[in-house]
Amino acid sequence: MTLQEIYNQYNKLVYNLALQYVQNIEDAEEITQDVFLAVHHSIENFRNDSKISTWIYRITINKSLDFIKSKQRKKRFAFVTSIFKPNSNELIADQPNFNHPGVEMEHKEAMELLFMKINSLPENQKTALILNKIEQKNMQECAEIMNLSAKAVESLIHRAKQNLLKKIDDEKRKTK
Repeated sequence: MTLQEIYNQYNKLVYNLALQYVQNIEDAEEITQDVFLAVHHSIENFRNDSKISTWIYRITINKSLDFIKSKQRKKRFAFVTSIFKPNSNELIADQPNFNHPGVEMEHKEAMELLFMKINSLPENQKTALILNKIEQKNMQECAEIMNLSAKAVESLIHRAKQNLLKKIDDEKRKTK
């Protein structure tokens, strides 16, 4: 399979998965480019131990998580440097720029809050939840992508749901 064929077949999958992580069109496009650059550089090393889609899912998840970590490091660095700069009132907000084309305007605020809660989950819980509930992968597919057992994925999803409910309940108590 050529890189062009791989891109044609999987570009929407990669973009949509990245968008689930970052909720921003421009960032998802950047991650998509990074993923296919990584595919290009390592296609010779693909051993067909798993399906190519599983391999591409893994690359996309890793690139998305790396992107988020990089963005958080930049925010921390900007915050720290702003402390030491006199006359600097510029701080980078921690609020994500929620820009997801699939969300209607009237639901945007509620979805923004939900994705903020999802983004605050531990990486493995977040990944399991996104793959299963948003990407609609079954437990076995999630397990292959995450390189875990199906039971481990099921446990991660259960803990993610519990954590989300707790975060939502905590938020409700704060607003009362």
